[in-house]
Amino acid sequence: MPGFDEQARERLARDLKAEAARLGFDACGIARAERLDDEARRLEQWLAQGRHASMAWMENHFEKRVDPTRLVEGAQSVVSVLHNYYQPVAHAEGREAGKISRYAWGDDYHYVLKEKLYELYNWLDARVGGIAGRAFVDSAPVLDKVWAQRSGLGWIGKHTNLINRQMGSFFFIGELIVDVPLPPDGPIPDYCGSCTRCIDACPTDAIYQPYAVDANRCISYLTIEHRGDDIPTALHPGMENWIFGCDICQDVCPWNKFKFATNEPRYMPRPGLPDTSLREWIELDLEAFRKTFRKNSVKRAKFEGFVRNVRIALDNFGKGGEGEREKGGMGERGKKKK
Repeated sequence: MPGFDEQARERLARDLKAEAARLGFDACGIARAERLDDEARRLEQWLAQGRHASMAWMENHFEKRVDPTRLVEGAQSVVSVLHNYYQPVAHAEGREAGKISRYAWGDDYHYVLKEKLYELYNWLDARVGGIAGRAFVDSAPVLDKVWAQRSGLGWIGKHTNLINRQMGSFFFIGELIVDVPLPPDGPIPDYCGSCTRCIDACPTDAIYQPYAVDANRCISYLTIEHRGDDIPTALHPGMENWIFGCDICQDVCPWNKFKFATNEPRYMPRPGLPDTSLREWIELDLEAFRKTFRKNSVKRAKFEGFVRNVRIALDNFGKGGEGEREKGGMGERGKKKK
């Protein structure tokens, strides 16, 4: 770009990060847009081992997944942002509660985060005088944790989540891939050290080795992405009373002592999501499911998947079985309303 010298690029990067903060993002970093050769090899091996379970879409568009220039022609920079979603509200205690991952207590982050990313993109577009690029929030084959790591926003922990030294790991990640040559921020060291708390705490042994998760055994995968009633019964006890997602590996991480409350009101817990009992959830029918989880991430599991998850949780604690299902509730009543 004419007149876009090193000082101008550095000034633009500073102003971009300031604008990101003004829009409510908690961190912003920049990486050079280039092919992820090392990550491509690891991803290829992970896929070949079938660790992605039924998520066949992860095999698609492999080159786009590891090369941002395949997503945006002429891409030069990947701008990563973090958006804190932590709310200082505890999950209900006891086996009676149906546990939903914290990230799904409020509005669907796809809507919230993308809205802010578009504002950041429009700011950059106006500032530079026209750019080419795209905004991403789980909407395309982008390795978001890798780009956030490369931009210096944290390191990928042994549980495979990104960890930030100032805020832990309860945040969403989004990206702008643009054709603007911005100065990159270098990656930071891995601070997990010898800690294995996440590995030790996983009740289904999904973290089969440090920095690697087998989706086939992961509670988040099983309760969100897996379709059908064929979850291996050997995994049921480990799923405990989680009915959508799982926070265990994050809850035990020492770095989350730095977590703090989000300033985004749309991430605040909707009534009942942190503490509704399994017995109440089993009475939810299809219409109530759609109303309760409108513009909320839980809809990703679909009604049938949510039904299955609640039944498994009830059975885990001796409160399910045919007697419970014969009461009508989610199972039969919901199916008739489809």
